[in-house]
Amino acid sequence: MAAAARLDLRLSIKDRERIDRAAALAGLPLAAFVRTAVLREADRTMAAESVAILSPTESKRFLAVLGKPFAPNAALRRALKRGNELGI
Repeated sequence: MAAAARLDLRLSIKDRERIDRAAALAGLPLAAFVRTAVLREADRTMAAESVAILSPTESKRFLAVLGKPFAPNAALRRALKRGNELGI
């Protein structure tokens, strides 16, 4: 991996010592440990934002709507017509 960007942050001495100790216990250089931890947390945060949890009632309603035939509304029909006119 060729690193092209930097991330600088300020820490208390206590926090830095804690992170240094954890990196040593993991057998990783400090930068690798921090990068791994930060990326893992970034992935977890993004995954939490991309998942919708539905109640049983909401789930049934959602599945019922998916089972209905698609019917575009007036705004979508106009947009599709305009797209065809523009050759899109």
